[in-house]
Amino acid sequence: MASSSSSSHSVPISSSLSWKYDVFLSFRGEDTRKTFVDHLYSALERHLIQTYKDDITLPRGESVGPALLKAIEESRHAVIIFSKNYPNSSWCLDELVHIMRCRAENGQIVMPIFYDVDPSDVRKQKGEFGKAFAKQETENVTKAESWRKALVDASNISGWEPKNVANG
Repeated sequence: MASSSSSSHSVPISSSLSWKYDVFLSFRGEDTRKTFVDHLYSALERHLIQTYKDDITLPRGESVGPALLKAIEESRHAVIIFSKNYPNSSWCLDELVHIMRCRAENGQIVMPIFYDVDPSDVRKQKGEFGKAFAKQETENVTKAESWRKALVDASNISGWEPKNVANG
């Protein structure tokens, strides 16, 4: 009788995790904070969905980077709002890499929203999105490949394009 020391499939770690937040919002503040993201956050809160939004949830006096990464890990879902200037921020790109890692390792559910940007521009780093990414790429050569992979992986997830829904 043959025995195997490892299973052919594994149960996601998420089945044993307890989540502090239902949703983590990843977005470029200058593009969407006072418009789309504020409306989305309000709608989620009205429905009693515990949502992490940095300007509201981040405790004052805490180091931003570690607090954001911890909040991502403590969230069941991550909503990534891709916008034209999203890749202008190394913070956003680092968040994205961490979100995609949590998806792979913990079964986090990732939902992309393509706000005024085409999913194929995110996937291929083209158009205005690509120009913004190219700037970051030259300034952060060591991180560029992991950012590129995360952008491709996230943009391959079925998401929403507000411009194609009702009045956007």
